[in-house]
Amino acid sequence: MSEENKTQILKITKELSGKRADVVLSEFLSGQTRSQIKKLIDDKMVVVQERTIKPSTKFDEGDVVQITLPEPELLNLAPEDLSIELLYEDECIAVVNKPAGMTVHPGAGIKHGTLVNALLYKCKDLSGIGGKIRPGIVHRLDKDTTGVMVVAKNDHAHNSLVEQFKTREVKKKYIAIVEGNVKADSGVIESEIGRHPTNRIKMSSKAKAGRASVTKWKVLERYSAATLVEAEPKTGRTHQIRVHLAESGYPILADKVYGPKKFKNDILKRASKLMGRQALHASELGFKHPLTGEFLKFKAPLPVDMEKTLEYLKQLEG
Repeated sequence: MSEENKTQILKITKELSGKRADVVLSEFLSGQTRSQIKKLIDDKMVVVQERTIKPSTKFDEGDVVQITLPEPELLNLAPEDLSIELLYEDECIAVVNKPAGMTVHPGAGIKHGTLVNALLYKCKDLSGIGGKIRPGIVHRLDKDTTGVMVVAKNDHAHNSLVEQFKTREVKKKYIAIVEGNVKADSGVIESEIGRHPTNRIKMSSKAKAGRASVTKWKVLERYSAATLVEAEPKTGRTHQIRVHLAESGYPILADKVYGPKKFKNDILKRASKLMGRQALHASELGFKHPLTGEFLKFKAPLPVDMEKTLEYLKQLEG
């Protein structure tokens, strides 16, 4: 092991023989994303018998794979004193209630005002394992979705949480206001979700290469023009709940990407204006503590904009 990098050795078993390198490494390196694994391969940090490989390379039984992992990068983002609610914090994790309108981490053209900037101010010992722009981030919420998120504060916590999300041990619940009166009381939506074939901003079940996705849901309250729904995603695909509800005929209120171009009535038009963003809130998050193994559950109350919109809908029931 060098001062700057650490090396891991993987011996290919019969079960792993014939599988693609990027698939095998994603299982072996549970703390790394697919894009991080591709970068390791492209940077020639993965070798087999001293030969470099490609992501599509298929391993043979008995191959010895040497993987050189760079140390976590030093953070170079500016801490910012932004308004976020810290629900819980210890030496391993921080749990926050993300506000609407806040991007989780910096990206193209976005360097300030993100949740990461805020966390760097509030949590002085945030893990650098996510790299320079995603320190401690193990999952995301859309910019205009509010609610509970967990963040890793060290490498062990990061690896543990990534693995729990990967193996679907994390329990997630969302609250959404959807357009229309949902007929059934509960159900399960299953489809394969991938990038929309013509609109690259959207995800869709009509994608050429989708991944399996499952969402359980149940009705909490009904109104004349809308329904309050609880959604429990069993998988974690991008925009999963938004896609599933929209393609079922009940788009989330004020969803500018997946909602209809014209409102069915003035009630929905007014309710959408009150919201100003998609009416989706991550209400509960449950997972095992990376250090103690204890199952923890955190809840975030409905944000003010959703409360006001529900009050408006209730008043019309008269």
